[in-house]
Amino acid sequence: MGAGVMKSGGGGGRRRRHRGRAAAMSEINVTPFVDVMLVLMIIFMVAAPLLTVGVPIKLPETAANAMPTEQEKPLTISLTADGRVMIQATEVADADLIPKLKAIAAERKSDKVFVRADGSVNYARVAQVMGALNAGGFNNIGLVTDPGGPSFDGSN
Repeated sequence: MGAGVMKSGGGGGRRRRHRGRAAAMSEINVTPFVDVMLVLMIIFMVAAPLLTVGVPIKLPETAANAMPTEQEKPLTISLTADGRVMIQATEVADADLIPKLKAIAAERKSDKVFVRADGSVNYARVAQVMGALNAGGFNNIGLVTDPGGPSFDGSN
């Protein structure tokens, strides 16, 4: 009365296992990579403005090209609008400037220094600080400006 139906292939519904290695997966999941790269990009976008020296100065604008970068972090001397002298972000009295510069020059490989002076600072004050830099052992002085100023060739 009850006749059973036998499926071809047998095995009672068990899966057959392949002998040997499984096939190599040829797809790469790039979603985690993209997520990490976006997070890094946001971190660098937020951190990049914080890497500049934190002394607020309104730099004069010129048509000069940017100077090439170095391996060593550049030494920056800033002159604020009220005449204060800052080494990196630390204020220095005029009497202490040359001894501190000599101590810094003894520790550094490069004699390059960048001078950031507010546009309203008197030229005589900038020249005095540059003379102190020379006396302190820094002969390679670069003046930092903002781009976009007059070029004196009629193009701007």
